[in-house]
Amino acid sequence: MLRELIWLSGQVTSYAAAESVLDRVGRLKVSDNSIWRRVKTWGRVIKEQEEKRREKANSLPKRQYLRRQVLGVTQRMGVGMDGAQVRIRNEGWKELKIGCTFDLEVRPTRREETGEWEPMAHAIGNQYVAHLGGSERLGQLLWTAAKARGWERADDKQVIGDGIAWIWTQARTHFYDGQQIVDWYHGVEHLASIAELLHGPETRATQMWYHAAQTSLYQGHAARIAKHLRKKAAKRPELAEDLRREAGYLENHKRRMQYQEFREDGYVIGSGMVESGCKQFKARFCGPGMRWSREGIERLLPIRAAVMSTSFDEVWKAAYNSPPN
Repeated sequence: MLRELIWLSGQVTSYAAAESVLDRVGRLKVSDNSIWRRVKTWGRVIKEQEEKRREKANSLPKRQYLRRQVLGVTQRMGVGMDGAQVRIRNEGWKELKIGCTFDLEVRPTRREETGEWEPMAHAIGNQYVAHLGGSERLGQLLWTAAKARGWERADDKQVIGDGIAWIWTQARTHFYDGQQIVDWYHGVEHLASIAELLHGPETRATQMWYHAAQTSLYQGHAARIAKHLRKKAAKRPELAEDLRREAGYLENHKRRMQYQEFREDGYVIGSGMVESGCKQFKARFCGPGMRWSREGIERLLPIRAAVMSTSFDEVWKAAYNSPPN
């Protein structure tokens, strides 16, 4: 019963909900406070196991692998990073940093724009890690998960995220051999903002500029759009600061915005897998009126991540059978 109790605490929206499910389905009378105490104990053990895995992964020498195309087998994988806000007691809203590892699978997919079928990459087998705090720790946790999954022996690798600086710092530190890609939808959100700056909200000119810029960005012309914005900034002093900021964003990420090329190479260009992870963490930690102690959320985070990654049974077995410290 203990395993199911801990699993349920990472699955439902609150400890009170876990109490209700246990009573209604299992006819088990366990108070929400009792569930919380058990999560506090076993969350600590699971977190310690997580730290041991990280230390072991970092202590192993880097292995050399034969490229497996010789056998007709190619392993392709990726990682994604993002952040979500959670409310911490006496601290306010803090960023929960989230990482995702996934395999890449190319399969025929119908394009919404044309209705035609074409090969398209998909992220499958998503697994998650999370950390409330600095990006360096999240990078270490994600590297441990990626290494265990086979990052070093993968033939093709990618890193995807939005434009925030800490993601690309961790990409350079741990995943330097992966193709870096800025999420396509994040990029086009910038284009939508630029279009409104230039032509106002919901005008025909706004839509025309946006659609033309979207096509140009997809074709890999971020630098061309940035040049256009700088010319506009020189003529529109009232918009110059905003336009130059957007131009700088496009210039800084132009190598990460070769979307047509990336799609043809079999990479995903949208970060839906990690954004889905953010929503799933928020579903557990951001219910109405929820405020967490830092200790409380840190004990539940590895449980929630294991449940989301469908690896809870494996994680529980390692924690339950580990010798006490």
